[in-house]
Amino acid sequence: MSPNIQPNIQWLTIVGIGEDGVAGLGENAKQAIASAEFVFGGARHLALAAGLVTGEARPWPVPFDSTMRAVVALRGKKVCALASGDPFLHGVGVTLARLVPATEMRTIPAPSSFSLAASRLGWALQDIETVSLHGRPIDLIRPLLHAKARILALTSDGEAPAEIAALLSTLGFGPSRLTVLEALGGPDERIRTADADAFDLENINPLNVLAIEVESSPQARIIPLTTGRTDDLFEHDGQITKREVRAVTLSALAPRQGELLWDIGAGSGSIAIEWLLAHPSLKAIAIEADPERAARIRRNAFAFGVPHLQVAEGKAPETLTGLPAPSVVFIGGGGTDEGVLDATVAALPSHGRLVANAVTLEMEALLIATQARLGGDLTRIAVSRAGAVGSMQAWRPALPVTQWSWTKP
Repeated sequence: MSPNIQPNIQWLTIVGIGEDGVAGLGENAKQAIASAEFVFGGARHLALAAGLVTGEARPWPVPFDSTMRAVVALRGKKVCALASGDPFLHGVGVTLARLVPATEMRTIPAPSSFSLAASRLGWALQDIETVSLHGRPIDLIRPLLHAKARILALTSDGEAPAEIAALLSTLGFGPSRLTVLEALGGPDERIRTADADAFDLENINPLNVLAIEVESSPQARIIPLTTGRTDDLFEHDGQITKREVRAVTLSALAPRQGELLWDIGAGSGSIAIEWLLAHPSLKAIAIEADPERAARIRRNAFAFGVPHLQVAEGKAPETLTGLPAPSVVFIGGGGTDEGVLDATVAALPSHGRLVANAVTLEMEALLIATQARLGGDLTRIAVSRAGAVGSMQAWRPALPVTQWSWTKP
């Protein structure tokens, strides 16, 4: 740090600007732009604010530089960064805050696109779902699709609303009402509606928010909010932790915000997928040796709206080398392979959690011996389902599962 720069000087101002440009800015925002020695922003933002810029205008590089080297290099100068609407709602402010202390910058936000859309529709923001699909797979919307739900989705371009409408129709949500809100707040603002299964809107402005009023058909693929989703929602070859055992297993794994799970011997990926569905901050890596099952895990991840599930294809423990350190480990398959249990115990940090399920006698014996050595809890999970016996019914027991759960000292 240069001795001439005060450690907490506010050298960076982030200004949110809407499609109405300078007309929608307050005096503080106008002054911040006009007095800046350097003004960063997208080409569109710089054009909107051109009448105020007296310093050097610098467009964001293409591709976008997430390290913000050009901005950080000007520390101590008077710098302004332009952003769309609220810079801290899926905006450039989030990136800058990772690199510049909050004490060194101030932010003057404008209404976000979500706020503008909600105000046009008369929707209460706190009562609806919001999701950014900008530069992200549209499959992320899948877990939000419940009858009567209201969703605001920030899209990537003018083609995205039609793509989302097609996805909704495929999933059994064709009757849903879609409202496309284009160029909100500017002179080109336009609002149009269509049903998902009859979507025919054309020439949609790339700057759009899609509002969805969800209506479902009886065949709609609805992803329940609780753990232990029904097995037939997953594509599998029989290698799946059954729903009742899965619910108990997720309870034992006890997801906490921001944690990373290793799902070893992932099979269909059901444990890792339900882990990710528990909270958007969670991360997971599914480790699977069989290429066909690994491909199936990827398909299941998209089908459940968690396309960010990482799949490490290969055999444990060799494939574990080089992976990010886990917070929690689940062993569902391959636990008796040499070195797997020891490698996972070693990989866990202090207070990390490990849950392992056994169906075979060999794996059960290993878990009992390990529990005697390391401690932890052993649980026997036995599930029976009613099935036909002639004209009557009887209980048909599933294979019992022995579960060991342990927290590393």
